[in-house]
Amino acid sequence: MDSAPVQIELKTVAKTYGDHNVHALESVSLSIVRGEFIALTGASGCGKSTLLNIIGGIDRPTSGSIFFGGQDLAKLNDNDLTAVRATKLGFIFQFFNLLSTMTVEENIALPLELVGKSSASAVRKHVAEILERVKLSHRAKFYPSQLSGGEMQRTAIARALIHSPELILADEPTGNLDTENGTIILEMLQQINADDKLTIIMATHSLEAAAYARRNISLKDGLMISQIGA
Repeated sequence: MDSAPVQIELKTVAKTYGDHNVHALESVSLSIVRGEFIALTGASGCGKSTLLNIIGGIDRPTSGSIFFGGQDLAKLNDNDLTAVRATKLGFIFQFFNLLSTMTVEENIALPLELVGKSSASAVRKHVAEILERVKLSHRAKFYPSQLSGGEMQRTAIARALIHSPELILADEPTGNLDTENGTIILEMLQQINADDKLTIIMATHSLEAAAYARRNISLKDGLMISQIGA
């Protein structure tokens, strides 16, 4: 990974909430090269989800800079941040965040339809390919309520991949799954990272889940306290 270009760079990023100055992050500096699979670990409240949200442009740092592909996300306006999230990022959440009134294939197609740059036939073709990749072709017409937890998370992974993002951000992707389905999801993320050379940053409290990543970054009280791996 050392020869790959730096894709994301955080410089003394801090995040403070509320009138009581709760420090969610303190002076975090970090470089991530293209194609890494990174796990952010630590106990609840350590700052890993806040860090993930700042990298994803969902939240803004109180101070510091966050460069993604050469752009300082902290300086972009809301419309530009929305465009970055819609075209360059894929998100996977603990509770799936699928729309209950849409079928599996409709949920997966949604990011492409929101951008509106693909024809209906191209969207259908791409959705079919992604469904096959996550082994859900037989569930295409099902609704989320008809799926198992593992199937819902595989649908969420497919939705995150559909627009060919540059970065996947996964917040506790196995936190709502049993061990068997959690392992399937982690192996799938690991395979996507290997096959597509796609950067993945995963927040997790589970050391077992973190073992699937190539680099582990531990946080405590908003501070980076250790790094293990490439």
